[in-house]
Amino acid sequence: MGRGRAKAKQTKVARRLKYYSPETDLNALARELGATGDTGPDDALAESPEDELDEDDAYERWASSEN
Repeated sequence: MGRGRAKAKQTKVARRLKYYSPETDLNALARELGATGDTGPDDALAESPEDELDEDDAYERWASSEN
């Protein structure tokens, strides 16, 4: 017993979070993240298709050793 108030409060908080949409200051967010003026794709961070295959193979080897 006694769970009714706690559940009601959790429901109230969850509903408030679900429907609350504050105005987002995108400039402040960019400053906080240290973003530069260039928002194009990062070619230096892109993986080659060969890298993706190596990762998949490593996962497949690990997964098959689990069974």
